[in-house]
Parts: sequence; C-alpha cells; structure tokens
Amino acid sequence: MPPPANPSQYRHQAIRLYKELHRLGRDYPDAGYGFNGRIRRWFERNRSLTEEEDIKRALAMGEYIRDETMALYSLKKFRHLRRAYHAGDPPR
Repeated sequence: MPPPANPSQYRHQAIRLYKELHRLGRDYPDAGYGFNGRIRRWFERNRSLTEEEDIKRALAMGEYIRDETMALYSLKKFRHLRRAYHAGDPPR
C-alpha cells in the first residue's frame, strides 16, 4: 500500500482499519474478551497522535492485529473441520 500523500489520508486509512477490525470483532472466538471494546479504546487512546512516525507505527500495529486476528480465525476453522471430519480417528 503506498504511503499517504498528506495527513488527512492517514485519517481515512485509520477509519478503514477501524472498520475492518470492528467487522472482524463480530466473530471473535472468545466473547468475554471484548475485542471491539478493546479496539475502540486503543483507537481513542491514539487519536491525539500528531507525529507522522507515531501515526505510521500505530497503523502498522493495527494492521498486525488485523492479520493476527485473521490467522486466528483460519486456525479456528481448520480445527473445527479437522474435528468434524476426523472425529473417530485417534489423536496425532
């Protein structure tokens, strides 16, 4: 993804990332974890950032969280399918 040309594009990038994370949070495996609440608080805590490096670092962290959450979902689906299709097999 090319770097934004001006600071207002960081805002759009952050909003897009927030929406992606919020959508991912709907299906978070542990409902008691409060994924969406944590994401909201994290974005609120970082909304006052003004330095470009700080903003880039926060966006990179958000993208990392998004990628790790998607990996968690893939693992959850894999484990479910493995249990469903290999229910009678002994554990490996």
